[in-house]
Amino acid sequence: MAVSIFPKSINTIRVIAAVVGLGGASSVVGGMWYYFTPKYWSVGYQPTQPGGGFNHQIHAGKLGLDCRYCHTKIEQSDEANIPNVATCYGCHADGRLAKLVDPSPTNTHKGKTQFIRDAFAVDASIEWRRVHKVPDYVRNFPHAAHLKVGVSCVSCHGRIDTMPVVYQHEPLSMSWCLDCHKSGKENLVDPSRVTDLAYAEETLRERQKVRSETGSSQGTLGDTKIPAFHVQGPTNCGACHY
Repeated sequence: MAVSIFPKSINTIRVIAAVVGLGGASSVVGGMWYYFTPKYWSVGYQPTQPGGGFNHQIHAGKLGLDCRYCHTKIEQSDEANIPNVATCYGCHADGRLAKLVDPSPTNTHKGKTQFIRDAFAVDASIEWRRVHKVPDYVRNFPHAAHLKVGVSCVSCHGRIDTMPVVYQHEPLSMSWCLDCHKSGKENLVDPSRVTDLAYAEETLRERQKVRSETGSSQGTLGDTKIPAFHVQGPTNCGACHY
């Protein structure tokens, strides 16, 4: 007659251990899947800027400056150039522009922009801290090509005209880029209005609403002046990577 060395309860312990182990492994994989991604680490990135930062809410929002007034090369270049000090000084040379923002006697805006005049006086650059940056193993994001076909600034940067201090609105990850490239015209707007962020946001929101209600947004694509040719971004590795 065989003698059992271990009690039958050992079988239960093995099952429990297997379940706990599987659950732990799943938690680790799931945690890494989310927490080790740009969506967690990059979205919301907001570095401290010189002078308290360039207030897009005032400049692009309240005063209505077009993005291209400062980022002058975005329609011809890959890079969205940062304006030089002379561009800033052109508006802030004597602080009178502050009265357009706040005419009250307690307005302190002139003092906040003194760092611009100080830099201009000694021909120095302002050390703005970059917010949006793709990894070094990725080619520069070609702003000119995207704007030409109707990719609005709002698609990558969000409603930057409502941000007192700029922060990263989207993950800029590979999967995020590929989702947009595969969508064809779904994320495009009238190329002549790509810097009109309110229009672009409303257009894309309405299109998404129609798509969620009907399963297709084709009926809304004709409402914009999207180029007639079929637009779909490249998905091959060499298009974005060296």
